[in-house]
Amino acid sequence: MSSQAVKGKVALVTGGGTGIGFGAARRLAEEGAIVYITGRRLDVLQEAAAKIGDTVHAVQADVSKNEDMLRVASFIQAEQGKLDIIFSNAGYYKVSRLGEITEEFFDQMYNTNVKGNLFTVQAMLPLMGEGSSIILTSSMTAFIGLPDYTSYAATKGAIIAMAKCWATDLKARKIRVNVISPGLVPTEGYEDVQGLSPEQVKDFSDRIAAAEIPVGRVGTAEDIGNAVVFLGSDASGFINAVNLVVDGGQTQVYAGKL
Repeated sequence: MSSQAVKGKVALVTGGGTGIGFGAARRLAEEGAIVYITGRRLDVLQEAAAKIGDTVHAVQADVSKNEDMLRVASFIQAEQGKLDIIFSNAGYYKVSRLGEITEEFFDQMYNTNVKGNLFTVQAMLPLMGEGSSIILTSSMTAFIGLPDYTSYAATKGAIIAMAKCWATDLKARKIRVNVISPGLVPTEGYEDVQGLSPEQVKDFSDRIAAAEIPVGRVGTAEDIGNAVVFLGSDASGFINAVNLVVDGGQTQVYAGKL
């Protein structure tokens, strides 16, 4: 990809303080975009923005709350007057066995992963012009049927369905809507959510990479960030309503073994 692939564009990355969101925000900024990152923890966002540079701005917001995303839209409108790229990435990740899924657990998953995407996109649409790009984050779990992933996988499948509908809803406005489905990308969540030690994460990653990922390694936040830059740039202008699986070939080659 050419240098400064999204130069002059204004981008929003939800869940941009850590993990994949942070990697995407950094790559967008490196490629010339002005980037706004959101999340629930302001201190984490501010630290992330400081690490990346002056073109990244932190705005505290909870994607599951419509009023928060409308406030973010007003903030970007006041500062930039437009928005060219949405990377709707904020998500809640946790597993629960079938038969043990509580209403509270499912509601929290749905509110963040499904309502959060809807409220984010609806709030930002007035800022988006012709040629804008919306990118949603799904997961390979949406289509490979892992055990204990009922709630999470269902929300990620819903994201793919929404993207297809929105691509037609926004046809007249020439706004593209695509999905990125990451494969195994170890982030802070593996330690925070699953309670794994760094050594356990590395051991798990090494085993999966050797056995199931054709490129021989797990993914990185930068890998996903590169895909976000591409889908947000004019280079992908004829790509719309696709689910781009960024997993090193794992689901295509080894889906039957997962």
